[in-house]
Amino acid sequence: VITRPEMEIGRYHWMYRSSRPHRYHHVPALRGNISPLGIQGCFECCIKCLGGVPYASLVATILCFSGVALFCGCGHVALTGTMSILEQHFSTTASDHALLSEVIQLMQYVIYGIASFFFLYGIILLAEGFYTTSAVKELHGEFKTTACGRCISGMFVFLTYVLGVAWLGVFGFSAVPVFMFYNIWSTCEVIKSLQTNVTVPGDQICVDIRQYGIIPWNAVPGKACGPILENICNTNEFYMSYHLFIVACAGAGATVIALIHFLMILSSNWAYLKDASKMQAYQDIKAKEEQELQDIQSRSKEQLNSYT
Repeated sequence: VITRPEMEIGRYHWMYRSSRPHRYHHVPALRGNISPLGIQGCFECCIKCLGGVPYASLVATILCFSGVALFCGCGHVALTGTMSILEQHFSTTASDHALLSEVIQLMQYVIYGIASFFFLYGIILLAEGFYTTSAVKELHGEFKTTACGRCISGMFVFLTYVLGVAWLGVFGFSAVPVFMFYNIWSTCEVIKSLQTNVTVPGDQICVDIRQYGIIPWNAVPGKACGPILENICNTNEFYMSYHLFIVACAGAGATVIALIHFLMILSSNWAYLKDASKMQAYQDIKAKEEQELQDIQSRSKEQLNSYT
């Protein structure tokens, strides 16, 4: 006669295959550099280490560092050259450009802060990419996620989005001096082309810096015309400042692309953490059910022993 505990054991054996008696299978022979004790060789360790590198985050970090370095370095030197050009050719009185000097000095200090902040932020995002990649899960064993970890990942997504919008504004602002220097350079090219035409004198072609609002209207002389303007364009300071502003603008654009890349990576990592938390909850429920099954089996064995 089959007792009630034996029927429950049979039913749970049929429902859960993991509770069935373990069957031993043939283990294939070890190949390569793996020792019989399961110790991996140098090649396998290198492959696992390379597999644990988040290449997408690494590329975004390098692009972010390069863009910020170009913007900060070239922008700092270009601002210094611009101030020198204004003091020598467009505003000879120190009181006229005193406010502009303070603004440029403040912008240079801001550049120092931007460089330091993004150096630390890029390292943090790279570390976050290391710890959320699937290869790290295989290297360091079972992956565990917490609500705090998911909140931190979501915070990085929000912060990167805000920084990306801010850098779009920085990219647009960095294009303004490029536009100004391009207008001055194109005016100088027009003056050079009119040297062979005696009917149109080059002295009538001028560039007035006061119309851009960077110096007041009472600044002396405030504008440059003809050969004086051409000499300004031929100076080394103008040439370097113009090209450095172009490179700084390109660096700001590269930083925007890097932040967009980071935003996609962080969104993907956050989704991975969310799925991992669901999988962890499922594994906890499964472990609880298996523990209950083991308890039922132990109670059934005790009842069988009591009957015998």
